[in-house]
Amino acid sequence: MTDLLLGADIGTSGLKLVALAADGSVVAEAEAGYEPQRPRPGWVQDDVGTWTAALDDALTRLTLPAGRVRGLGLSGQMHGAVLVDEGGTALGPALLWADSRAAEELRRWRDLPAADRAALANPLVPGMTGPLLAWLAAHEPRTVERAAAVLLPKDAVRARLVPGADPAVTDRSDASATLLWDVPADDWSAAAVAVAGVDRRLLPAVRPSTDVVGTARLPVGDVPVVVGGADTPLALLASGVDDGVLVNLGTGAQLLRPHADPVPADDPPVHRYADVEGGWYAMAALQNGGSAWAWVRGVLGMSWPEFFAAAESAAPGAGGVRFRPFLSGERGGVAGPGDRGSWTGLGDGTTRSDLARAAVEGVVAAVASGVALLDAPEGAVVLTGGGGRTPLVRRLLADALHRPVRSLPMRSASAIGAAVLAGRGTGLDVAPRMEPAPDGHR
Repeated sequence: MTDLLLGADIGTSGLKLVALAADGSVVAEAEAGYEPQRPRPGWVQDDVGTWTAALDDALTRLTLPAGRVRGLGLSGQMHGAVLVDEGGTALGPALLWADSRAAEELRRWRDLPAADRAALANPLVPGMTGPLLAWLAAHEPRTVERAAAVLLPKDAVRARLVPGADPAVTDRSDASATLLWDVPADDWSAAAVAVAGVDRRLLPAVRPSTDVVGTARLPVGDVPVVVGGADTPLALLASGVDDGVLVNLGTGAQLLRPHADPVPADDPPVHRYADVEGGWYAMAALQNGGSAWAWVRGVLGMSWPEFFAAAESAAPGAGGVRFRPFLSGERGGVAGPGDRGSWTGLGDGTTRSDLARAAVEGVVAAVASGVALLDAPEGAVVLTGGGGRTPLVRRLLADALHRPVRSLPMRSASAIGAAVLAGRGTGLDVAPRMEPAPDGHR
């Protein structure tokens, strides 16, 4: 019999669930895929029920060793907005981070006085909670009037898991990524809330990520549930990166440098967010990471193994073909919201393998450009996420960054970080144990 901790990451295109033993080893994993809804151009949303059904599915398929589950932690995709009633039931679909419907509302943030805008200390992006909430207030006012709170994705799932507990709860790591947070003051921004056009009462209470908020009745028993955190700082927590750079390459790509100062910055090229341990980190983010590869392999009619095998078989440089991966635009810094993807340099000798190789090289080049924005000290780069499982990606990234790349074989670093939070909240402090995959070398 052993004590166990569960961590679930509610991602954009799937949910990943892990179980950690008391020694920090991963003893079970499961995942359930889904795709967000895109009912109109620029709209990206999902139903909270899709996420809870995915969690139920993963829990059913999780094979645990004999033991007691001490706690559950939740990680979630950042930004977005979910309006809920007093019982925590969603009043409509969750609007997600890749959604751009609030581009017009974002002008209100650009029109803020310089000091108030700089206090947000983040790029102004339409898929953040504040602008999406402003869009909802303008286009669905009756729903906003009925709402008791606006939640982030992991908070909306937690509200469904622990009925009876106050659903209007989040943590600093998610609150700081809403464009409603005053970074130097480390509190909600009165100026940003005002331009969102909603009542302050809709904002959730901010509690420590390790606080136990209630008990969930799960197939594995009654399990205490902690507040949880945003996916990127939880990946940082699980990786143990303290002085280098973490590259988390999944649907998008998040490039993280720990120990950033919470200073004002007017629409900067990189994000500055709270972590789950009382500090701050800097992040350069790409919306188009593995999602660009998924689009390319769909166009080429290839499975994932076929796609990477084709890319591996082509010569470096892809015969002069270049790929820009910005299919859905970007947040600024590396590329802007109006940028789009393309292949260039095509010739009558271009092969499908060249197109695949160019796609891999193009995403890696974008990641390298993002890392350069962080002004990080020299040192190794730690790579997590599904994109890091392929040796070609590790080698190309090491060449592009002129740094060694160490890949951690985590199916979901964020889910592992969520399990660590659950342990800290229930008196079982664990450190994840894992062996790095072979390095990428210069």
